[in-house]
Amino acid sequence: MSEYILKIKCADEKGLIYRISDIVFKNRLNIQTNNEFVDKQNKMFFMRAELSGELNESEFCGTLEAVLPSGAVVSCAKKTKKDIIILATKESHCLGDLLIKFDSGELNANIVAVIANHEILKSLVERFNIPFEFVSAEGLSREAHEEAVLNVMSKYSFKYAVLAKYMRILTPNFVAHYPNQIINIHHSFLPAFIGANPYKQAYERGVKIIGATAHFVNENLDEGPIITQDVINVNHEMSWQDMQRAGRACEKNVLAKALDLALEDRLFINENKVVIF
Repeated sequence: MSEYILKIKCADEKGLIYRISDIVFKNRLNIQTNNEFVDKQNKMFFMRAELSGELNESEFCGTLEAVLPSGAVVSCAKKTKKDIIILATKESHCLGDLLIKFDSGELNANIVAVIANHEILKSLVERFNIPFEFVSAEGLSREAHEEAVLNVMSKYSFKYAVLAKYMRILTPNFVAHYPNQIINIHHSFLPAFIGANPYKQAYERGVKIIGATAHFVNENLDEGPIITQDVINVNHEMSWQDMQRAGRACEKNVLAKALDLALEDRLFINENKVVIF
């Protein structure tokens, strides 16, 4: 018996649960877990269910779409590990955490490659027998470098691209190739202290909390739909280096949590927000 994850996003109207449940029953499937949410402001319905049984995925989705409002987005796929690609620069904390989780079997994904614009992390990645692709930005315009990265990415099949402290600003053209597939970790609870050495900036401002935000990347820098966030308390006794160490721990934990949610198909994009089940 196989296990599937069913996701539905559509306009809200009466009778949706009945119609969906009826088709699930007629296909001799069992609902193991089920979550629903109605965005009353935008009149949108969201549902995630874990099913068991045997089915033809495309036919099942087509049957559901036929009884749902026009424009419904339906997906149903077997529970399985997804392929991901990681983009990195020089910092190792987020990348290293994901590599260790992958190696221990804790990460519900296959890391098919790591792409970086510096070679510093090559030896780390190769210890885990994962392809490391170096794409130098030296002497290239941003557009030319992105084209080179996209060419490398096109060699691989993957569900998500994870920016593990990839310190390059992506253009709208790059993002358009992978809409709602790029996950980033931002070094702030709220977008602030941009530029070089944000933790030193935070220290100089005397902040009392620092944190991290994981979000989908869109055409606006650090303003994509937020997946998850966390904060930690800091105080006057901490140097900016202490804050940086604490912040890095927060960053890797938030990124890992956001990625787990994505890999488990628990996320729905709703305008510029994320519905999480």
